[in-house]
Amino acid sequence: MTAEAAEQVLRAGGNAYDAALAALVAACVVEPVLASLAGGGFLLSAPRSGTPRLYDFFVQTPGRLPRPSDLDFHAIEADFGETRQEFHIGLGTAAVPGVVRGLFEIHDELGSIPMRDIVAPAVALAKNGIAITPFQAYLFRVVEATFAATASCRAIFGSREHSGELLREGERLVQPELADVLEVLAIEGADLFYRGELGLSLSRDMANGGLIQVSDLERYQVLRRAPLRVGYRGATVLTNPPPSSGGLLAAFGLALLAADGGLDCEFGSAAHVGRLADVMAATSEARLEVEVAGLHRAEASGMLDDDFVERYRLEIAGRGRAYRGTTHISVIDADQNLASLTVSNGEGCGYVIPGSGIVLNNMLGEEDLNPSGFHRWTPDERMTSMMAPTALAWPDGRRIVTGSGGSNRIRSVILQMVANIVDFGLDIDAAVDAPRIHWERDRLDVEGGFDPERIAPALTDHPEHRLWSGRNLFFGGAHTVESHRGDLRGSGDPRRAGVVRTC
Repeated sequence: MTAEAAEQVLRAGGNAYDAALAALVAACVVEPVLASLAGGGFLLSAPRSGTPRLYDFFVQTPGRLPRPSDLDFHAIEADFGETRQEFHIGLGTAAVPGVVRGLFEIHDELGSIPMRDIVAPAVALAKNGIAITPFQAYLFRVVEATFAATASCRAIFGSREHSGELLREGERLVQPELADVLEVLAIEGADLFYRGELGLSLSRDMANGGLIQVSDLERYQVLRRAPLRVGYRGATVLTNPPPSSGGLLAAFGLALLAADGGLDCEFGSAAHVGRLADVMAATSEARLEVEVAGLHRAEASGMLDDDFVERYRLEIAGRGRAYRGTTHISVIDADQNLASLTVSNGEGCGYVIPGSGIVLNNMLGEEDLNPSGFHRWTPDERMTSMMAPTALAWPDGRRIVTGSGGSNRIRSVILQMVANIVDFGLDIDAAVDAPRIHWERDRLDVEGGFDPERIAPALTDHPEHRLWSGRNLFFGGAHTVESHRGDLRGSGDPRRAGVVRTC
């Protein structure tokens, strides 16, 4: 339904950016675990003619530091089946949202059709209701502790047939309040959220353990940045620049690979898995060094300096020792405009803005976004993120748009997508479907699909490892589209129920 919303807008004469925004709004209706109008995200725009630009509408820290004893802030666990991950929810986990402001400012600069036409598919979905798919039912089970935490959430997402549970597969999710809000937003604009009734209601409720004030909402701005641009074996890679870290870390990994000529081996071999694991381990170590040095803002691009890359390349050369909810939309239109949009609400904090159906984010409660520890962030500052909307281009005109959900695994997904396409020459279907690995905290996670015997030497070098039984959303969702010599193709990642629409 998210992809169909984009298709409807393209067929109505909209461009890639209209379509991406329509998909974004639809995702806030039909993918409530992954997207919300009270979350944040990024759009990488790469028009056929014009300058590429990164729109940062990610969340902002509130303007005042908390006293932890005053916060509504408590831990829950998300259950992925084969692993569990701790998150935090409550009003004290909410950062200042950016999606609504981003939606309108991107539309003002890049859109070509009226906002009411962009939100129309989402309004219809919210009014008429949708049947919960198997994947969405699974996501509700993963984060049940969040969406069942408050009466306001249970009123929207609770099962009508199974008391005390969230919606199950086949049950209908109807959101009339959200439909009304979308229609009014299309008329009144972003100020309804940041200076009007919605914002005032949100800030009043923050007295019960939250931090967002009216002044935080009024100050929020969409930031425009030049994309991070790196070359990799003949391809130009554009991705999310600092202060977000996902694109930078993926670029650092590519620089390490390029320093040794790329992955000159067979896919699925021990050399492939071992080399990638070493690069991921070095990337994690470099991330910590940069953060400890206080370079996690704009100057973190120093990670790509030749000396810095060379030091880490030498550290992993010949070495045998071992060392998180998001959705993504990729669009290419007939005029070759590229849009790569990633958005997240974390897992939601369990709070619904009264009368709106909008679930507020929990970004201040995500460990991945708070590497220095909870409650230690700088006030009134754009938060860092792993989200990395990405585009690749070649001199012959071939262009690919990709990106992924998956929180801290995003950097690994992007690194492997580029390697799969450039080093191994896989087409985008094979590149998306290929099994993945992820290295973090001295442990290597290996997705099902590799031959355990073939990669055994690499596993010996990384004794702290876990072999997964099959594909899993833990390893991201790299929804990807490609344009080459007039041929348009796409591949939706099955790990996150990805789909493709061509019109």
